[in-house]
Amino acid sequence: GQHSVPTMKLLNAAGFLILVPTFMLALDPLSTSIFMGGAAVAWQLLSPHSWLKCSLLECCNMKDTLNLSVLKMDLEQKVFGQHLAVQIVLRALRANVYSKWPKKPLVMSFHGWTGTGKSFVSSIIAENLYQLNIPRRRFVHHFSTVLHFPHASHVHLYKEQLQNWIQGNVSACPRSLFIFSEMDQMPHGLIDSIMPFLGYREEIDGVYYGKAIFLFLNNAGGDKITEIALDHWRRQKRREEIPLKELQSLMSEEIFSNVNSGFFHSQLIQKNLIDYFIPFLPLEYKHVRECVREELRLQGHLEDEDLMTEIALAMTDYPSKERLYSSKGCKSVASRVTLSI
Repeated sequence: GQHSVPTMKLLNAAGFLILVPTFMLALDPLSTSIFMGGAAVAWQLLSPHSWLKCSLLECCNMKDTLNLSVLKMDLEQKVFGQHLAVQIVLRALRANVYSKWPKKPLVMSFHGWTGTGKSFVSSIIAENLYQLNIPRRRFVHHFSTVLHFPHASHVHLYKEQLQNWIQGNVSACPRSLFIFSEMDQMPHGLIDSIMPFLGYREEIDGVYYGKAIFLFLNNAGGDKITEIALDHWRRQKRREEIPLKELQSLMSEEIFSNVNSGFFHSQLIQKNLIDYFIPFLPLEYKHVRECVREELRLQGHLEDEDLMTEIALAMTDYPSKERLYSSKGCKSVASRVTLSI
C-alpha cells in the first residue's frame, strides 16, 4: 500500500497532461505555441527533482496563503477610483477563505469600461492567492476569448475542451483560479458549458469544486455604469454615494439581455450562479493623474506634476462637453509616459 499514493498522483498528473494537447485543436497557430510545452512538461514530471512534480502533485495540498490584510493593502494602494470593486472583492474572498469547505466555487463578474482596473484587480488576486516561490501558472488559468475561442462555429469543440480543462485542473489543484477576459466577445452559449461546475454540489465525478475561483472580465455593462455615475455627478452627488444595490441589479439585467455580453440569456444568471456582479466605475481626472504618478514611479522617473496634469487632462475626454471621465481609463498611460519622457 505504501507505494500506491505517489503512483496514483502521477497517474492523475498524466491524465492532466493528456488534457493539454486536446485543448490545442481549437487554438490558432499563434496560441498553439503556448501549449507546445507538452513534451517538456512530461520530461519535467519524470525527473526526480522537478518543480513541476511539486507544483502539480505535492504542493497542491499547500495551505491557502491568502493574507487578507496584505491583499487589502495591495488593492487600496494600487487600484484607483474603485472603492466599490475593492470593497466587494475583499468581502467575497474573506467569506470564501474562512469557509473550510465552501458550498460552491466563488464566481465574480467584473464589469466596466476598458482600462478601469478589471484585469489589474484579477492579477492582484492571483498574486496574493499563491506563494511566490511556487510557479503560479499551474494554478492560474487565463482564457482570452479572442485568443482561445476565436471562431463561433467551433463552439461545440470549445465547450468540450473547456470542461476538460477545468475538470483536469481542479482535480489536480482544488484551489484553481480561472480568469475569462473579453467576456463580451465570448461566442454565444459557450460559457453555459461550465455551469455544472459552478453550482451547489458536493462533488462531480469525485472532484470537489468549492475551492475554485472564477472571474469573468466584461466591458458589457460599462456604459450603464458610466450613465449612473454621470447622473450622480450631475445631481451634485459624490461618487462614494452611488448605491451598490442599484448598480448590481442593473448589471445582471443588462448583461442578461445584452446580445454582446457573453451572458445573453445565460443559465448562469438565470440560476443565480454568479455570486457577485462587481462594477468598475469610469475614471476621473484625479484617478488618471494617480495612474500617471504610479507609472512614472514604475519607470524610475521623478514625479513630474506638469506631466501628470498634461496627460490626465488629455485623457479625460468623456462626455465631450463636460470631459469628466477617461474613455480609455488608464489604458494608454504607460505608453504616454514613455513617449513624454
